[in-house]
Amino acid sequence: MLLIYLWVTDELNVDKFNDKDDRLYRAMEHRVKADGIWTSPTTSGPTADALQEDMPEVEIAVPSTWPQSYLVTVGDKSLKVSGRYAGAEFFTVFSYGMIEGNAAKVLLDKNSVVISDALAKKLFNTSENCIGKTIDFQRQFTLQVSGIFKSVPGNASEQFEFVIPFEKFKEGREFVQSWGSTSFSTLVLLKPGVDIVVFNKKIADLIKIKTEGKTNHRTLFLKKFSDQYLYGKYENGVLAGGRITYVKLFSIIAVFILLIACINFMNLSTAKASRRIKEVGIKKAIGANRKSLVFQYLGESLLMSFISLLVAILLVDLFLSRFNVITAKQLSLHFTDSMTLILLSITLFTGIVAGSYPALYLSGFKPATVLKGKLNSSLGELWARKGLVVIQFSLSILFIVSVVVVYKQMEFVQSTNLGYNKSNLMYFTLNGSLAEMKNQESLIAELKNIPGVEMASSTSHNLAGHNGGTSGVAWEGKDPDDKTEFEYIFSNFDLIETMGVEMAEGRAFSRDFPSDSSGIIFNENAIRFMGLKDPIGKTVKLWGDNEMHIVGVVKDFNYESLHENMKPVFFVNLPSETYLLMARLTAGKEKETLASIQELYRKFNPDFPFEYKFVDDSYQSQYASEQRVATLSKYFAGLAILISCLGLFGLAAFTAERRLKEIGIRKVLGSSVFGIVYLLSSDFTKIVILAILFALPVSYLGAQYWLDSFAFKITLEWWYFIGAGLLALVIAWLTVGTQAIKAARVNPTQCLKNE
Repeated sequence: MLLIYLWVTDELNVDKFNDKDDRLYRAMEHRVKADGIWTSPTTSGPTADALQEDMPEVEIAVPSTWPQSYLVTVGDKSLKVSGRYAGAEFFTVFSYGMIEGNAAKVLLDKNSVVISDALAKKLFNTSENCIGKTIDFQRQFTLQVSGIFKSVPGNASEQFEFVIPFEKFKEGREFVQSWGSTSFSTLVLLKPGVDIVVFNKKIADLIKIKTEGKTNHRTLFLKKFSDQYLYGKYENGVLAGGRITYVKLFSIIAVFILLIACINFMNLSTAKASRRIKEVGIKKAIGANRKSLVFQYLGESLLMSFISLLVAILLVDLFLSRFNVITAKQLSLHFTDSMTLILLSITLFTGIVAGSYPALYLSGFKPATVLKGKLNSSLGELWARKGLVVIQFSLSILFIVSVVVVYKQMEFVQSTNLGYNKSNLMYFTLNGSLAEMKNQESLIAELKNIPGVEMASSTSHNLAGHNGGTSGVAWEGKDPDDKTEFEYIFSNFDLIETMGVEMAEGRAFSRDFPSDSSGIIFNENAIRFMGLKDPIGKTVKLWGDNEMHIVGVVKDFNYESLHENMKPVFFVNLPSETYLLMARLTAGKEKETLASIQELYRKFNPDFPFEYKFVDDSYQSQYASEQRVATLSKYFAGLAILISCLGLFGLAAFTAERRLKEIGIRKVLGSSVFGIVYLLSSDFTKIVILAILFALPVSYLGAQYWLDSFAFKITLEWWYFIGAGLLALVIAWLTVGTQAIKAARVNPTQCLKNE
């Protein structure tokens, strides 16, 4: 539970470090698409200025790019670090803490840069007196350090080590001022007392107004900045949860584990009550009252609880590094005042709850009765224990089903045909000297001659999620009010062949056809959406009056995760707009081929480190949350089963204690060990079967609910559920069997000697 507590606390505190958290928002957009409303955290470049100038409720609005990796150089030190461009008041809005420099002024000069204290130490070996020093950026221009800020805390959703003025980003990029380009983050600080619901209604049509009615499919709204991490999932324009679902789930699991552990302690204590009844009888006979006995047993329970806390702390310290790997966190065990108070409160609560029933139960025995060795239990007590076992095993079955379903869905995700071949497909960024087209073409030509490189091309898309969309596609018969976005991919020759996408009609781009500079290739989904018959050779207009002729249609392929349906996509042959080189490597020769590629890369681009990714890895990263849930589910399933077995063990021990003399009589009368084991096990079998009957429909509904978040998913098979039930039953038999065999093999004379 302590591990879950650390994880939940960390999740709930993400982005909560800002002093102005209650007034800090991010601008977002609802966009109407073919399959419903898509909600995006990206906005247009002019959004920040428009909000600040037109809306008196806005105190500050800051445009920003998203953090990404850049090359920074000082002398002979070159590092690839995460950074971003942001508006001049960025450090006024956020509470990152300035070590050197004025937060309101550090980004006024467009040739300045503000770096973290950690980056300062890497580049200059100190974080002091760094203002005025220069940094070479991307081997393109020099920036002067204007300030040092404290490194971004680990519980920030956006990690970066430097900030460059947004005015610098605008240089030579006309699209920044276009309402049609949506690739920026807009951060907004509202004035105190602003009603966000009323304000969102006010700004809903801002984009439509600014584009004079031309863009009416995008609705602007603000979302609290610190809420976006936990509440980031939208379905058809409506908030549908996000990571908060897992936070709630694991919190419930932690509480359940704690309560079940308490009740298991009760079961085990009362199961062994017969061994203490004479102690109780003697103490009462010599004058001990019930109150003193209650305090004695509660004290024992509290002592056990505090010892358990110490053991838990030692175990957490031992396993925390492994837990951090599983959860991709940097959790640490620091005992703040609040954490210490919470842990002590939970420990005290656990001790009292766990010890209350045994204390009341044991202290309630009558001296005359217990000194005769008699121990009677009411029917209600027995049913309470059996009901607990039903709950325990129901949860165990739920966990087992969850593990199976998540595993099978992840297996499906990894093995399903995406419409392209992601195996051994790698890519790297074309930066530095490779940004020049002539160098890019020379690199591709030489790359194809490397043994182990099957195909190579360049593109603007990494095939791992939404990279860029546009509604600027027009065709004959198009509804003028339709603003559906098409995913676009800028392509070089041989890209489709390199990706391994199959053609449904027509052909791919070819150097044999000079007219392909105005050619366009759609996927099948796009052709169906546009309602085009015999599309090859037909003309569409792209981004205004650019006439493009359709040269081919590719079969549908998934560039997003399987949570999403396939979208309309098109390729245009624009090598000058590509910035990723993509190559397919021969299986089994990846290591030596990558070494040759690196050597070639250094020849063309010696100033930049060679950093590459495989499409397969990028694809898998889209399921990072699901993979973590799958791993944690295995541990929780094991823990739930263990707790259930402890509960069942306690109930079996209690039953064996109560029926010891009955067992002795049955053995005297000729009952076999097997017969007695069957007698004791049959009742528990009924309990577990009841748990199975309760858990199976619940687990089916839960599994179906989780799978509904995927557009492409497995079919739930009957054996997932029956198998989970049978596994729980076998575990129950093994647990009860050990107690039943022990009781069945007892010497009858030991059972009957007191009669």
